[in-house]
Amino acid sequence: MNTEKTTQDTDGVAGEVSGRRLLAKSSVVSGMTLVSRILGLVRDIVFARVFGASIVLDAFLVANRIPNMLRRFFAEGAFSAGFVPVMGRYRERHNHEEAREFVDAVAGTFAVILFAITLIGVVAAPLIVLIVAPGFVGEGGDLDLAAMMLRFTFPYLFFVSLTAFAGGVLNTYGHFGVPAFTPVILNVVLIAGAIWLEPLLDVSGMALAVAVFIAGFCQLLFQLPFLGRIRMLPRPRWAPRHEGVRRAVRLMLPAIFGSSIAQVNVLIGGIIASMLGVGSISYLYLSDRLMEFPLGLFGIALATVTLPYLSRLWTNGSREEFAQTLDWSMKIASIIAVPAAVGLVMLAGPLVTTLFHGGIFDDHDVRMTVLALRAYAVGLIGFTFVKILVPAFFAREDTRTPVRIGIIALAVNVVLSVASAWYLTRIEFAGPHVGLAAATSVAAILNALLLYRKLVLDSALRHTAGWPTLLLQVVLANVVMWAILAWLHRPLDWWLDSGSIDRILWLALSVGAGATAYFLVLLASGLRPSVLRLKQ
Repeated sequence: MNTEKTTQDTDGVAGEVSGRRLLAKSSVVSGMTLVSRILGLVRDIVFARVFGASIVLDAFLVANRIPNMLRRFFAEGAFSAGFVPVMGRYRERHNHEEAREFVDAVAGTFAVILFAITLIGVVAAPLIVLIVAPGFVGEGGDLDLAAMMLRFTFPYLFFVSLTAFAGGVLNTYGHFGVPAFTPVILNVVLIAGAIWLEPLLDVSGMALAVAVFIAGFCQLLFQLPFLGRIRMLPRPRWAPRHEGVRRAVRLMLPAIFGSSIAQVNVLIGGIIASMLGVGSISYLYLSDRLMEFPLGLFGIALATVTLPYLSRLWTNGSREEFAQTLDWSMKIASIIAVPAAVGLVMLAGPLVTTLFHGGIFDDHDVRMTVLALRAYAVGLIGFTFVKILVPAFFAREDTRTPVRIGIIALAVNVVLSVASAWYLTRIEFAGPHVGLAAATSVAAILNALLLYRKLVLDSALRHTAGWPTLLLQVVLANVVMWAILAWLHRPLDWWLDSGSIDRILWLALSVGAGATAYFLVLLASGLRPSVLRLKQ
């Protein structure tokens, strides 16, 4: 009996230590992501005020969307699903030299494939733009401008995918800060391009495309010394028959298809948006960036940290700890994602006005972006839980289930996007682009629900005690926060007519008062930090 108790106590301490370590690592990633996201907001503010919701910005967003869409095929979804679990297996079950050989084989094989895809993209740039933005045809040379930009932005796919590969190696070895900081480079270079390079070039907007190319090269170069420190700097070699490469590819192929489902949503939304008039693409982009601020700051950071940890737990047969770690992640996500969504809905007008209004970004642009942001905010909870739940499938080397569920979400999104855009245009609604944002949010919520249901049915997720109480506390705290924000509410016209200082001060007051009320209610209702510990 005493032995059993001692073992349980030891396991409990180990579990709490694991939880603290995950929180600490999540904090590191969140901290680096915060820097990147703040600079990302600065970048978008510069974009909005220098270019406005114009055809130039629309063209750049189309040209930049294509390599970013493919990046998510190869770099984010595929590497998370295929490379990281196999890399973790090599670290756990093989010696360092064997792990190094695996990295060399992946680096060489992956680089050759990426180079071929990049070359095709550069050559076929006009055709690609014609497919993804048919609304640009007949808009006075806008198709040509986007194609010219794409020839500079497409090589970003090559650089950023290899950067993601390097980041996957570093994450596997517990070095999360460097990959999380790397996006800062992109934002800094883009800001510099918009401010200093733009006046030097004859074609408006080309500075942004050139900056994307430079940033991709710098991001990859930045991570190489850190790979050298852990003796994992690749010596690339073409080795598609390497056992580890073949295993990673088997996992990556369905993951690429699964990632493509999400990107097909983006593609379809872009095609429709290109037909809704000048500015629609820009409205959706800017509102999506604001929605992704809390998502990237927390949801993606937590998912990045937990995937390697969940992979090790599953590989080592620690099924109970796996399930409880996932449950713990969901608790953290619930406490953060719900108030973030409520806050974005309530503060959409103040945020968009304070950040973007000015220069040639006028009152109408603000109103259209606010509508889109509120529609996206509704889906923030779904987006966050998808980021939390998908790694549980990847860690178990199950990449097919997210694909099947993603197909369902894709079908729903396509139907709702087409139907809402058609209906809102037919009734001459001022912002038909809002239907695209709303459709994306609905699809994200459905995706999260289906992923959750499957994990519960597989017994990979088992909720610990205290969930009903926690949900009640979160709901109560959000109601109080909503009441505070409603009390501090000012009409959108007030924000548009006010000066920058008044906007900043009132927005800071609203955010501070809402956040303070939320966390005070959580504490007053009995929530304690111990609830957030990962216990075994």
